[in-house]
Amino acid sequence: MTDTAVRLSDAAIRRRMIADFWFYFRQNRGAVVGLFVFLLLVIMAVFAAVLAPHDPTQQYRDALLVPPVWAEGGREGFLLGTDAVGRDMLSRLIYGAQYSLFIGIVVVSIALLGGIVIGLVAGFFGGWVDTVIMRVMDVILAFPSLLLALVLVAILGPGLTNAMIAIAIVYQPHFARLTRASVMGEKAREYVTAARVAGAGNLRLMFRTILPNCLAPLIVQATLSFSSAVLDSAALGFLGMGAQPPASEWGTMLAEAREFILRAWWVVTFPGLAILISVLAINLMGDGLRDALDPKLKRS
Repeated sequence: MTDTAVRLSDAAIRRRMIADFWFYFRQNRGAVVGLFVFLLLVIMAVFAAVLAPHDPTQQYRDALLVPPVWAEGGREGFLLGTDAVGRDMLSRLIYGAQYSLFIGIVVVSIALLGGIVIGLVAGFFGGWVDTVIMRVMDVILAFPSLLLALVLVAILGPGLTNAMIAIAIVYQPHFARLTRASVMGEKAREYVTAARVAGAGNLRLMFRTILPNCLAPLIVQATLSFSSAVLDSAALGFLGMGAQPPASEWGTMLAEAREFILRAWWVVTFPGLAILISVLAINLMGDGLRDALDPKLKRS
């Protein structure tokens, strides 16, 4: 078979895999809706400068706590109203999508990479190495995630960067345990033994032979951790330990608006809805990924 024929065959296989993935993914209607909402969130974040009608930090002193445009006293220039210092709520919500995506990507990337390396080492070598690593992971998992993140941020200092590092450390054991379990199930298979007999070293066996066959559950876990990272970062921002004012991060917006909850409902409701809708959409998408990637859940 020629190289061209091999490339065409590989391309056909990839197209078939993508088609199968989409077939099983779209069976979950909630996952399709979640994907649509997530794509809208990405578009908002990428094109925030174009979509936002105002600068998110611009203060209009003649428009303090203006209600949404459909409410009595609303103004056309502020569709979702303004906050206590006259900043446009819609613009701040749109720019807040950038924070959510950035937080999710950074946290999941750090936790995923660290968890994969730790889980690969523990599952591949076993013995006392596995015991020591897993006991450390168990200690981390013994603490409530948000409480441990709060302690770490208190040690590192308030701020968005430290909050992301703390959340990533808290989520890392989930990826480590999942990777370890997958590696332990794969390393005794025949294709690993064949690669070892062919002279493959430990690093090649771990990262080139075993890891690609462990990625499906890790992708699902990464999606679910993405939504949890958004939620936890909003919680830290609300407690004053995450993004600091005047950042338009949704949790920080809630913290700034809590004293106006009784007389200006919109300054609390809209950031809360943004968090709710985003987290729900990503979780629904994660369920669809699980259905599409887990062969046990695929219907014949």
